[in-house]
Amino acid sequence: MRPESNVQLATRHLDQVRQEIGKVIVGQQHVVDGVLICLLAGGHVLLEGVPGLGKTTLLRTLGRVLHLKYSRIQFTPDLMPADIVGSMIIESDDHGAKALRFQPGPIFANLVLADEINRATPKTQSALLEAMQERTVTSGTTTHELELPFLVMATQNPIEMEGTYPLPEAQLDRFLMKILVRYPSREDLNRIVERTIHRDEIALEQVVDREAILQLRAACRDVLVAQHVQDFAIDVVMATQPGTPSAHALANKYIRYGSSPRGAQALVECGRVLAFIRGRLNLSTDDIREIAPDVLRHRIILNFDAHADGQTPETILPQIIDSVSTLAVK
Repeated sequence: MRPESNVQLATRHLDQVRQEIGKVIVGQQHVVDGVLICLLAGGHVLLEGVPGLGKTTLLRTLGRVLHLKYSRIQFTPDLMPADIVGSMIIESDDHGAKALRFQPGPIFANLVLADEINRATPKTQSALLEAMQERTVTSGTTTHELELPFLVMATQNPIEMEGTYPLPEAQLDRFLMKILVRYPSREDLNRIVERTIHRDEIALEQVVDREAILQLRAACRDVLVAQHVQDFAIDVVMATQPGTPSAHALANKYIRYGSSPRGAQALVECGRVLAFIRGRLNLSTDDIREIAPDVLRHRIILNFDAHADGQTPETILPQIIDSVSTLAVK
């Protein structure tokens, strides 16, 4: 699929995907768009929100609409790495001969939901994150490729509870985006309750398939990035790095470690997909500005002063982004 000739058709297909998901998921359009952006950009997404906001339902619905293989892994303290990637099992044939065979785990799917990832031990978390990064699973001396597209949507509960193992910052950096799932509005909550009362069976249509998704992903890479837009993305990331000449005053005051170079790469990649979804073949600074909070919130580490003053990435990042935007206009 060449985006120069088929961008309108591709945009229409993506709009249909969003409409089909909207039949099941009420509101949460920002979350739906974020997951689609990560799917088309070839990255993974971390969702944070209290239980009951539809995170699990979203990925299951996406699998039905896109006709992709879906699997769910419930992370618990006793979950082992083999429960995720698979293990070797002994099989006997009709003649009694025994042989080892690799039994694939739930990671071998297109859409993988890692539910409550912060409940598993660091060793188990690492098994998932390695598969996310390498797109392969190694068992003994054999390496197994994971089928594309491959998206891991991890969820974590923001409520501090016993028995949780928060993801280390270096591992958080491997997620393309971190999206906060908010409470629904009164209007959306009313629609959710109405659907619960009526319990209508919702029929979903398959809009695109695996091959079409891979074509859309390739088309997104053809979105043009002008030099001034690339510079803007770099300036935003460098403004989060304390102790550097480009650092924002808030970064020097409240941020212990700023975004890594992965942050700048993610800004451009996610921004290109956002532009493509909106029917444009060029990346704009507005795209970068809109996508920046979701891309950077898990890539900055705050210091003690920030926690003491009640500062969070949600209060600091908008000011840094606005400051860079103002300088870019000048």
